[in-house]
Amino acid sequence: MFSQSGHLRRHLRTHTGEKPFECSVCHKTFSQSGDLRTHLRTHTGDKPFECSVCHKMFSTSGDLRRHLRTHTGEKPFECSVCHKTFSRSGNLRTHLGTHSGEKPFECSVCHKMFSTSGHLRTHLRTHTGEKSFGCSVCRKTFSLSRVLRTHLGTHTGEKPLECSVYHKMFSQSGHLRTHLRTHTGEKPFECSVCHKTFSQSGDLRTHLRTHTGEKPFECSVCHKMFSTSGHLRRHLRTHTGEKPFECSVCHKTFSTSGDLRTHLRTHTGEKPFECSVCHKTFSRSGYLRSHLRTHTGEKPFECSVCHKMFSQSGHLRTHLHTHIGEKTFECSVCHKTFSRSGHLRTHLRTHTGEKPFGCSVQRPA
Repeated sequence: MFSQSGHLRRHLRTHTGEKPFECSVCHKTFSQSGDLRTHLRTHTGDKPFECSVCHKMFSTSGDLRRHLRTHTGEKPFECSVCHKTFSRSGNLRTHLGTHSGEKPFECSVCHKMFSTSGHLRTHLRTHTGEKSFGCSVCRKTFSLSRVLRTHLGTHTGEKPLECSVYHKMFSQSGHLRTHLRTHTGEKPFECSVCHKTFSQSGDLRTHLRTHTGEKPFECSVCHKMFSTSGHLRRHLRTHTGEKPFECSVCHKTFSTSGDLRTHLRTHTGEKPFECSVCHKTFSRSGYLRSHLRTHTGEKPFECSVCHKMFSQSGHLRTHLHTHIGEKTFECSVCHKTFSRSGHLRTHLRTHTGEKPFGCSVQRPA
């Protein structure tokens, strides 16, 4: 029932579909004169509704009401399932799809389904190649407005997001979220094969290649394949000879940051790797692994000729000289050659007369 005949007439149009009010500019029709007046502002640019807080102008009272919630924090639309609240009814409708799993919007190209029309529109640009968001500074174009906003930060240097722990600033909320995990220790990305967890999705993707064996990064010089772009970059330095990491003490340069860190221990004397059996410390993890074999008796390096086993690869290389007869260590005095550096050092004493080993037992008087 209606209190006024005009209200009844407007309501009847919801049944008849009648739209008697026509836009004189684009000829779009409307069922109510008020809807036509609101529409005309899209042509005139008229924005008669002003925010009392920030003085931003809006074309409809509804747009102003929604905007005011950004100041008040009001979220009047509540999810009936998990009770999460939203400032807009449209955001609530989108959220409800996370509970129902409903995806009513289908891509006409690849038939992928989406929960919102906006997600579908964004996806369609992967097929059309459309990049409708242009940077006003460098004219670079982007398919997503949020990617453009992030890009604009490269020109302005703006970093509006602050870490509440260390007060480090970030240009993107995603970068801040990732950083915060260094404080919380949160690792939300889990490997479906071995259940190892990671703080970043990119680290999980890289890890999965250890299970799949995938190596998507190829060296343009020797065509060797690598599982990460970082490994490829390090490898390329073996071709270019580039050594960008310099020791601040002796200015020796290295091709990897890890090699520089290891080298710095020759200056600091640091030995961070400790044997769990005898507590001897080492400057390199490799030295510790070799040492541990003196406790375990493990000999993983086998001679391909006589099958003798060795605990270190260097010992195997030295042993192989006994089979091939190679003598690579030459005496600088008489040019005699030896298969081991230790044998050469012993021989050199015949020239120098050095006798470094003294008996600790005293002769009787």
